[in-house]
Amino acid sequence: MPVLNRIGVVVGLLAVIASTLASPATARPVVGDAALSQPLHALADAVRETVWVDIGLDGDRDGVRDRVAADIVRPQTATKVPVIMDASPYYSCCGRGNESELKTYDPSGRPVGFPLFYDNYFVPRGYSVVLVDVAGTNRSEGCVDVGGKSDVTSAKAVVDWLNGRGTGYDSKTGGKAVSATWSTGAVGMIGKSYDGTIANGVAATGVDGLRTIVPIGAISSWYDYYRGDGVPLRRGGPSGLARTVESGGRPDCGHAKTALDQGTKANGDYTPMWAERDHVKDASKVRASVFVVHGLGDMNVMTLHFGQWWDALAKAGVKRKIWLSQTGHVDPFDFRRAEWVRTLHRWFDHTLLGAANGIDTEPMADVERAPDTWSTDKVWPPTSKLTAVRPQSGTTAGLGKLATTPAAEGKTEQLTDNGRTDEYSWALQPNASSPSRVLFTTGALSKEVRLSGTGSITVTASSSTPTAHLTAALVHYGPNTIRDYRGTEEGIRTLSTESCWGENRDGDNACYKDTETATKQVDHEVLARGWADLSNHSSLSSSAPLQPGKRYTMTFRLSALDHVIPAGHQLAVIIGGTDSSYITAPAQLPKITVDLSRTAFNLPLVGGLPSANESAKLEARSGLPAPTALPNGER
Repeated sequence: MPVLNRIGVVVGLLAVIASTLASPATARPVVGDAALSQPLHALADAVRETVWVDIGLDGDRDGVRDRVAADIVRPQTATKVPVIMDASPYYSCCGRGNESELKTYDPSGRPVGFPLFYDNYFVPRGYSVVLVDVAGTNRSEGCVDVGGKSDVTSAKAVVDWLNGRGTGYDSKTGGKAVSATWSTGAVGMIGKSYDGTIANGVAATGVDGLRTIVPIGAISSWYDYYRGDGVPLRRGGPSGLARTVESGGRPDCGHAKTALDQGTKANGDYTPMWAERDHVKDASKVRASVFVVHGLGDMNVMTLHFGQWWDALAKAGVKRKIWLSQTGHVDPFDFRRAEWVRTLHRWFDHTLLGAANGIDTEPMADVERAPDTWSTDKVWPPTSKLTAVRPQSGTTAGLGKLATTPAAEGKTEQLTDNGRTDEYSWALQPNASSPSRVLFTTGALSKEVRLSGTGSITVTASSSTPTAHLTAALVHYGPNTIRDYRGTEEGIRTLSTESCWGENRDGDNACYKDTETATKQVDHEVLARGWADLSNHSSLSSSAPLQPGKRYTMTFRLSALDHVIPAGHQLAVIIGGTDSSYITAPAQLPKITVDLSRTAFNLPLVGGLPSANESAKLEARSGLPAPTALPNGER
């Protein structure tokens, strides 16, 4: 092994050791590390090639079946090796990782630079790494369809080829057929965001040979990325994303973008196009194990995505593992680097090499409780049922309390949707009435409360107009130190120093900028939220104008969470109209009347809801803190 390459390996291993020694309070015993696969192959000697895999589609309608580019780096060995795959649309447009790395090639078109550390670290340890350009992106043919058949088939076809069931070629057009004689057929897919979403989609086909997926901040249903239970989110549409990631404008793919536009209804209804891109409904087909990683502060791919996917996988009996951080949309390589590399190494050794290293018997979940302080759960979530928490009126209009019994018949609260305020402004003054929201609190808790899982709200309400948009938000009131997940880097800060993870090679650096935790002092925090269009009360697939003054009942989802509220702090639930930070307003802004006796918050409480301290009940009007504006939106 060249000296430079050895230095890269040693530096990476030293970083793991140093991190463990530097954090004795959070480090866990090293289990099974003696059985880890070792760096026996020189990266400088690895085979680098591109195989063009026939995906069986003609997405660009040129009369020729599309081929996608699978760029491969594999050890120079006669022994068959497993595959770590990342299928992405971002290899030429946007880059991967904290440093936005792109693929690079030599003058002959042979791949040289592979984004991220996977090739540098795992190829010397006897793995191949395959990076697939999704159809319509970078060097692949076809058209992007944002989560549809083209996206998913781009990667599934490569899994099939790696298992001897598909056809690959040594050229983009024509050429000779190439077989993956070097592959064991065992594939593990990994990726953040869109990449992890493709992994979810491929797993949901049940394709043979896919042993595990590691979706990081990944979408489970594209409907829920662009919509919230009938209401459009403020993020454009899938055709805009297609334009961003496709290569060279792809003028021959106009029909694909038109189909995306035509398949989505502006009013937020769930259409057949969304159903095709809903992987949750196909969770029963998943045969691979799933290692989920998600930031609890992720406001890009929101936590509902991992929550509903996780629950569906559990019902299907899929082997699972999960990491939940306090970050936003951040890769674990950038918030828990040393532990992540070691854990991922053990996970792939177990799932792709069959190593009995014990990772499958360890706690299922790692959860970041405070910045850089982690706890584990044998099973996640640790509660199997939801607790119905009821809103009750207080002595001041718009302010009430939370209880386990329903409000008296006929009790109501009113709010007026002005289309301009949001969940953060609603949470600002919990002691004061606001015309645009109603707020209900536990008062000061007599003991700590943990919420863990995915909740929902069942609301009965009437509207003064034919359409009403609703928001529900859970809020923790009390002083706390959190990761600054709403900050510029979503809970981390990138440093100028670097550490190396694997072997360096000309054109492919294994060294990455270090990061540190970015924290923030808050006096309250919005923990979870959900949005809905009351016009979809009967079905998300169709909406109907509301009859003004008539009561309608609708259940809609809250984002998943795992959060501990200490004794003496308070949990509150807010009901509002248009959350202007995230959803669009209806054409006519309504006055909404909430029937408290027929409304319930179905919360994933571990151990139930304790009683409030008598001295701090809401009726006393002295228990709630009075938050003031703070930076970055957590006001």
